[in-house]
Amino acid sequence: MQPRTSFILLLCHMFILRLAFTISGIRKDVGLKDKHICKTTVQGRYLLSDDWGHVCDALSVDPVSRCCSGKGAQFDCHGCNLDSQCCNSYEFCVSCCQDPAHTHKELALSVKIAKPSTAGTYSSVFDFCAGRCRHNSESVVHENAYLSDFHHCFSIPSNSSGTTGDHVEARLAGINVIVGRQGESCDSVCKLNGQSCVPNKLLALNQCEIVIIFLLLLSIYNILVTYSIQKYMRCKGACLASIGADQPAEVVDDAPRHLNPGACLYTRTPSMLACDGLHRHTKRLCPCA
Repeated sequence: MQPRTSFILLLCHMFILRLAFTISGIRKDVGLKDKHICKTTVQGRYLLSDDWGHVCDALSVDPVSRCCSGKGAQFDCHGCNLDSQCCNSYEFCVSCCQDPAHTHKELALSVKIAKPSTAGTYSSVFDFCAGRCRHNSESVVHENAYLSDFHHCFSIPSNSSGTTGDHVEARLAGINVIVGRQGESCDSVCKLNGQSCVPNKLLALNQCEIVIIFLLLLSIYNILVTYSIQKYMRCKGACLASIGADQPAEVVDDAPRHLNPGACLYTRTPSMLACDGLHRHTKRLCPCA
C-alpha cells in the first residue's frame, strides 16, 4: 500500500504544478493584452510618427506595440517654425504638435473634425495632430497652392468651438502683432522691425465679427475687450466686412467719407489675405515673427 500511496501523491503534485504553470501562462497573456498599442501616421513614404510623439522609419517600429522603438527625441520639432507652428515635414509636425507645451489638450479635443455643426470632435491629441498637420486651409492660398515649404501646420483653427478669446490667444503665441503706418504692407511693417510677416496668422487677426459681439457687451456691461482687432485698433465702434488684400486693417481718419474713416475692416474671403497687400487709406494689422 505504501508504494501505491506514494505514487498517488506524486501524481497529485504533478497535477498541481501543471495547473500552476497554466495559470501563470494565462496571467502572462493578460499582461500582453494590456500593453499599449501605438497609433501611427501613414502619410510618409519613409517616416512615421507614433502617439508617444516619436518619429522613426518603418524598420524601427516594434512589431508588437507598433511604437517607434528607437531612442529619438520625443515631441521632435525638427524642421518646424515654432512661431508660426508650421513644419516642412508631416511626421515631425505630428510629433511636435503632441507636445503639451504647444497644443492644449482641452482645446484640441474641442475642435470639430469637419465644418458642419453636427460634425464630431477629435478623440485624442494624436488624432487632432494627425488631421490638422495633413490638411490645413490656413497653409494654402487660392485653394491650390502652398504659402511656403512650411505647410504642415498644427495651430488651433479659428472656427473651433470653445472660448474664442482663448483660441485667438493660443494661435498668436510667439507672434508680434504690429499696427503698420498708413499705406504700408505687412511685409514692410515686419521688415522694419527686423522680422517677417507670418501669412497663416493673418486669419487669426481677421476676427471683426468677434469685435461686434464684444462691442455690444462693452456697451451693456462695460467689459474691456482685450483681443482681436479691437485690442490693437480703435475701430470707433464700427467693424465692417470688406474686400481687399490689405485686411485686417483700420481706415485712416482723413480718408474719403465713403471709405468709412476710423472703421476697422475684415474680409470674408480668407484666400485674399496676403502679407504684401496694402491700401493708401488703411493701416494694416500685421503678424510678425
